[in-house]
Amino acid sequence: MKLGFALSCLALLRLAGASYHLTREYSGQNFFSGWNFIANWDNLTNGDVNYIDQQDASSQQLAYVRSGTNNAIIKVDNATNVVYMNKRNSVRIESIDFYGVGSLFIIDALHMPFGCSVWPSIWTKGANWPSDGEIDIVEGVNLMTTNQMALHSQPGCSHTTPQDQTGTSGVTDCSQGAGCTVVEKKPNSYGAGFAAAQGGVFAAQFDVSGIYMWFWSRADIPDAIKQATSASPMDTSTWGPPSGAYPSSSCDISKFFGAQQLVIDITLCGDWAGLQSVYQSTCHTTPTGNCVRASFPFYCAIIPEVPVFNPDCGQRFRPRKSAV
Repeated sequence: MKLGFALSCLALLRLAGASYHLTREYSGQNFFSGWNFIANWDNLTNGDVNYIDQQDASSQQLAYVRSGTNNAIIKVDNATNVVYMNKRNSVRIESIDFYGVGSLFIIDALHMPFGCSVWPSIWTKGANWPSDGEIDIVEGVNLMTTNQMALHSQPGCSHTTPQDQTGTSGVTDCSQGAGCTVVEKKPNSYGAGFAAAQGGVFAAQFDVSGIYMWFWSRADIPDAIKQATSASPMDTSTWGPPSGAYPSSSCDISKFFGAQQLVIDITLCGDWAGLQSVYQSTCHTTPTGNCVRASFPFYCAIIPEVPVFNPDCGQRFRPRKSAV
């Protein structure tokens, strides 16, 4: 079985209140324009993969746009017999553009990787990590069934649970290793349920008032998103309460978060998926109970499009390259 990301991430300009206009869309045949492919071993989470450049990812069919559907596919190699202790090839891409406070990201995913050892994520990070912060929008490991959201920051940023947050709060100190976490409570936000529901839409609002995240399964996507065009303003006030809410009252967004670039990657095992207690909580596939990157059926990420929304009166952020 395949697994995939179908993403729609747009950068919009906010005209007034919570209304945004589109500034950038990653979709269709041009989906991979505007990204840097990071060619390196997984030095961020110590996973059992080698991230490869765009030429190799394309030739090995690990990153391409599927003809007929115009969905972007990002996947881990699951066809090669990898010798023990060697690493599988995978993909990590980072947007060239950075998006500042006042941006809105919308991600449409038809499929996401899941299964024992698998760790996909869609997130953002500042130019200088961790001083410029990190926003984890989509993340899960192994056979988890729910998405986990998080912020990562320097000490001084914490999470207090507002009354309108629908997700379940976990760690509250955003400077801890896991970040300050919120677990989605809506069904089908990750794993087999997400795939069976034909995916869904995630959104993250990066605002001076706070950082807010939503999820809708395919059947529940609001009309304001389903019917949106490139000329449509986007008003988050019609979306209902967020799954994860990080108000600025306990975390000064302007202080702890700089302009963010989008990151999409898939790793295997590593610091979270490979942690023995985490792995054993959903997977019992090896004699030792340890995470191994053997044969993975749920690798592929299908991405039809990606949009982001930004409010800074038409200001565009200068593209930069991130350091590996």
